[in-house]
Amino acid sequence: MSIQPKPLLLRALAGETLDRPPVWFMRQAGRSLPEYRELRTRATDFIAFCHNPEMAAEATLQPMRRFPLDAAIVFADILLIPKALGQEVWFEAGEGPRLGELPSIESMADQVEASTGRLSAIGETLTRVRAELEPERALIGFAGAPWTVATYMIEGRGSDRSEARSFIYQNPEKLDALLEVLVESTARYLIMQARAGAQVLKLFESWAEGLSEDRFERIVIKPHQAIIERVRAAGIEAPFIGFPRGAGALVANYAAKVPVSAVALDTQAPMALGRSIQTGGKAIQGALDNLLLRAGGPALDARVEALIEGWNQGPYIFNLGHGVLPDTPIEHIERTIRRVTGR
Repeated sequence: MSIQPKPLLLRALAGETLDRPPVWFMRQAGRSLPEYRELRTRATDFIAFCHNPEMAAEATLQPMRRFPLDAAIVFADILLIPKALGQEVWFEAGEGPRLGELPSIESMADQVEASTGRLSAIGETLTRVRAELEPERALIGFAGAPWTVATYMIEGRGSDRSEARSFIYQNPEKLDALLEVLVESTARYLIMQARAGAQVLKLFESWAEGLSEDRFERIVIKPHQAIIERVRAAGIEAPFIGFPRGAGALVANYAAKVPVSAVALDTQAPMALGRSIQTGGKAIQGALDNLLLRAGGPALDARVEALIEGWNQGPYIFNLGHGVLPDTPIEHIERTIRRVTGR
């Protein structure tokens, strides 16, 4: 029996320093690829697309066929959980997500167990992808982190999140109760994803900016700790990547307190911060500006080389500081991956 190679991503998450970093991109599945845009026309709406395992698996695998990436991330959305908990969710063309009135906390708490079943299609997508993906390429499952998901649930749309941040002070007990519901539903969702084939789990705290240190501890760090504890209690050992985007100086506290295997860094992260997290025993991921990836040219080449030179002396995963933009030229993606992988 031949021994299958361990995916580079899993080796980096286990703390190995590699000859070259594994590479994958946030939002690599979709948007910038013409084959995705053609596939998208076949779905009645975006949420139906996410809940169609055949189509979602195809979207997940499309960038893997086109580029020599080291990991696939399941095609889904962070707002599937609110819908599964009973809040109305839809997407307006060209404008993004819209959510209906926030249901009562009690009604959503009653839906936590059922919510996992309502998300079973994402598990089927993962199983389909894992069956087709080469063994040396890892499969990532994910969820939106509780605070980020709560901002959409409270405000009903993407915004500057001022209303949600005000909610922290005006309705602290209600927010705590909402976060508790989201912690439990998210943990169950991630457990299901791991059992369906996800080898890595990622928490997207996309809106971690603008929080004071004490609020950050309460609504970001503690919920992340609770989710990972709940997942581990279920016997799931898949490594976690945590992404507290926009947290600035508070990222160091996150890295020290949350038991993730890697911390994803956004565009503003200094080289010294990344190295200090590596010295503390964790891998780091990210930081390439998605706007620079779109712009291309010598500045992109120089930044790619600087990131590799600065961070590949420890466990490091090459990625962006945010997701691939829809109008990013494919040749810029190809060129960047080639500079990282040599292929």
